Amino acid sequence: MWQIPGKEDKRMNKFNLKKLTVTAILAAVAVVGSLFSFPVFGSKCAPVQHLVNILCAVTVGPWWALAQAFIAALIRNLLGLGSPLAFPGSMCGALLGGLFYQYGKKLPFAYIGEVAGTGIIGGMLSYPVAYLVMGNKAAALFTFVVPFLISTCGGTIIAIIITLPLKKSGMLGRMKDSLEE
Repeated sequence: MWQIPGKEDKRMNKFNLKKLTVTAILAAVAVVGSLFSFPVFGSKCAPVQHLVNILCAVTVGPWWALAQAFIAALIRNLLGLGSPLAFPGSMCGALLGGLFYQYGKKLPFAYIGEVAGTGIIGGMLSYPVAYLVMGNKAAALFTFVVPFLISTCGGTIIAIIITLPLKKSGMLGRMKDSLEE
């Protein structure tokens, strides 16, 4: 339905074009960043994905971060830059990082959520994906926890280096405020 300029539709609160745009840009950064990946025990570790998960979680929120992680994982798989393990790994980390940050209101909560979500929960949820989808009969429940922890810790360290100065300068708050207007 067309609207008169200046008249806001209440539904726009659910569909924020600014947040959608930031989410899409961050998903693109994650895809391009996956060119810088390295193999660890059968998984492709892409630390840029975890950096992006945290940036998305603290700027646009947990559900947008989850969408970003899904979109990035899908595109990475379609381009052959990732594996199906990217879905449980990145999505759990993005969502948990966003939820922890949303309720804790401090950056360390986002970091802990990303590491726990990707490294532990995502690593464990990758077992059925590896076994059933990828046919990896040697996979076990904790097979991917260590490689996922290596990847997410690398990306989280990079995120700390970027987000702490942004927070200290007030830029992170201004970014979040501009997305809410």
